[in-house]
Amino acid sequence: MAFKFEKLDVWQLALDYVDIVYELSAQLPRDEEYNLKSQIRRAATSITLNIAEGSSGLSDAEQARFIGIALRSLVETVACLHLIHRRGYFTQPDVLRRAYQSAEMLFKRLKAFQNALNSNTLREEMPIYESDEPSPF
Repeated sequence: MAFKFEKLDVWQLALDYVDIVYELSAQLPRDEEYNLKSQIRRAATSITLNIAEGSSGLSDAEQARFIGIALRSLVETVACLHLIHRRGYFTQPDVLRRAYQSAEMLFKRLKAFQNALNSNTLREEMPIYESDEPSPF
């Protein structure tokens, strides 16, 4: 029997993002082993784990809460991408651009999922973090 989260497209997308983050972070300098490399990997992994954990909840509200945690972990990885860029660890921006674009897509899908879960709940609207601006990398 498959677990509920394994059937979620957003979970599969999050797995793909973790692969991108691991590939990118493997190229970081050794002196970032216990800083940016570890941080971005833990945050990316947290996205998938929170999607999975939330799917075991008894209510949509509980699952939406875990999706919110996954979103915050995703934003944390994007902040790490900016730090990596500012430190000039990649001379070719393609690596960071690919990760950033993947993060944007995952963010949109997670927000859509969270909004669908919250559709029956009255609450203050969250700001939309979408932009027509090209990737900063």
